[in-house]
Amino acid sequence: MTTPEPRPGPGQVPLVDYLVLDARPYLTSHECSSCGALYFDRRNACARCFAAEFGTRKLATTGTIRAFTIVHRAAPSVATPYTSVVVDLDGGGCVKANLLGVSDPGRIQPQERVALQTFPLGTDDDGVEAVSFGFQLREGGDG
Repeated sequence: MTTPEPRPGPGQVPLVDYLVLDARPYLTSHECSSCGALYFDRRNACARCFAAEFGTRKLATTGTIRAFTIVHRAAPSVATPYTSVVVDLDGGGCVKANLLGVSDPGRIQPQERVALQTFPLGTDDDGVEAVSFGFQLREGGDG
């Protein structure tokens, strides 16, 4: 019995299916072909109009903060405090994520502009890096 030759890994894998690791990473969603509702998870039917046909939509990498909370308590392996945000993406859709590098509520305002940012979570024994995403405050407002 021969062992198969090891194949080189893809190098990086996204933490979630809707994160696309391209030259310029972005998020995608399933879009109802009938009413345009957006979903990150797979659906058998639209929760808004009950249609069963979906396409894929590339989402904007920028948006505004709708709401946020500073989290001070978490599992022992999770560094606190951190900021959880709901981001309304430009052009439609919204996503829940972490706001990277900011845990002072005085530095965050509703309607603050943010941009998608990816970061490595870790590397497995085969050298494949897991990549996640969050958002960063955009310097200079709409810049």
